Amino acid sequence: MTTWTSLEPASTTVDPGSSTTVRLRLRNTGDVVDEYRFEAVGDVAPYVTVEPPSIRLFPGTTGIVELTFAPPRTPDATAGPHPYGVRILPTEHPEATTVTEGNVTFTTFMEVRAELVPHTVKGRFRGRPKLAVDNLGNTVLTASIGGGDKASDDLSYEIVPANVQIQPGRAAFVDATLKPRQITWVGSKQERPYELAVRRSGFEPLKANGTYVQRSMLPLWMMTTLSLLLALTITGLVLWFTYKAPVRTLAQPKMEQAAATALPEEPPEQPTEKPTQDPEPSEEPDASGGGDGGGGGGEPEKEEEPERGPLPLTSEDKPNLFVEFAQVRLVVGAGGCKLTEPHTKGKLDAATAKALKCFQQSNDAKYGAFSKLAETDGPGNLGRSTMTALIASHFADAKTVPLKTDEASPEVPWVRNMLLWGTQFQIDDGDLELTTNATKANIEYLREQIQRKEKPSKGLILRIKEYQNIFASDRTGVLDESTLNKAKLGWVKDQDEPGTVVAKDWLPAPTE
Repeated sequence: MTTWTSLEPASTTVDPGSSTTVRLRLRNTGDVVDEYRFEAVGDVAPYVTVEPPSIRLFPGTTGIVELTFAPPRTPDATAGPHPYGVRILPTEHPEATTVTEGNVTFTTFMEVRAELVPHTVKGRFRGRPKLAVDNLGNTVLTASIGGGDKASDDLSYEIVPANVQIQPGRAAFVDATLKPRQITWVGSKQERPYELAVRRSGFEPLKANGTYVQRSMLPLWMMTTLSLLLALTITGLVLWFTYKAPVRTLAQPKMEQAAATALPEEPPEQPTEKPTQDPEPSEEPDASGGGDGGGGGGEPEKEEEPERGPLPLTSEDKPNLFVEFAQVRLVVGAGGCKLTEPHTKGKLDAATAKALKCFQQSNDAKYGAFSKLAETDGPGNLGRSTMTALIASHFADAKTVPLKTDEASPEVPWVRNMLLWGTQFQIDDGDLELTTNATKANIEYLREQIQRKEKPSKGLILRIKEYQNIFASDRTGVLDESTLNKAKLGWVKDQDEPGTVVAKDWLPAPTE
């Protein structure tokens, strides 16, 4: 060997999010001038910086380099001891490469996030929210889950599981069933605030607040309708029993006729104007152009517009731009599902529905109970939830989408389209124009790699905050990992409702 090394200290401790320094002393015990390079090895190597990265020593001299440990405050920096090494590579004698070993301990930090999905649940007899518990700390989280009303004891709680153990960087999903202690038979709906708490030993409970909307068995509109029906029934019965039908006898007309023959006949009074007979109302010509065949003179026939029903899009809908986007997205393999069979452009045909159903099932299997695309929109259908997840699959490998207001980005059309489908329960003319332009830009990118770069507007930042507010997240206006994950799951406003369309030009035709 041509070197002698020493770590000072050999073992150290550091808090994630901060840093500490260890000195490495190196002596050249050889007989020639040599240059030494240093490389950190081991699991903690990404968190180690060596300064300077190399030194040059004369025989018999000693040099010092500093190892700086700066683990991030994330679950990746697992609490506990971590062995590490520093590889020393001599330039003149590469065969004399050595590794000096030490130990660094990362201290424990706890960070937990709890979120109710959905924030508001409705029902007459029960509500079924879910609680997502994220362990953002660097040690195993052991906690119990409990529930309680904010102001009263109006609800009972069933929580499964009641205890969770979550590894760092992982999440657990808890099913809760809320049952009102009293059933509301008549009247308006009642809003009952509640909370689910994550309890950990030595820490204050972490609370997630929600609202249970209890519907009455007989709402006011139904009571009003029943009251009107009852009043009409009683009125009908009263009229039936009090009505007296007129009675005619055969004798009276005969007597009048006999008396009339005994008197001289009076000349009938001549009318001054011949009465005209009211014409019978004519029938309206039917939609096929039928009628009396009299020719023109009437108003021109208007073609009846088809009703624009609620989402999702199905095989009954005409070819349109949004199904075309789904086809293009599936052709390149969204969610591991590829549309390879022949299909009609923009039409939700059998081949497209098969690939779309594969995407829904793949997404639901990947994210578990919190992704319900097939259940929400129907297998093989294209609704708000599936469309949101399809667009968000563009960011499959991304944890955040950085958007700078003064910098144009090709991700702006994707974010705008994704959040528009996620936040709008009712699509009007303005929404349709926005999503049409964004969808065309998305198709251009997928087909021809054409990137439309735009600067994020204030409206887009507000749209991000609106989406975060729907699920009671912090309204940061930043498309962070939590917000992006919800879009990948297909979470949308009023998740259990299909959504409606009032836009006049629904649906837009596929691209030419």
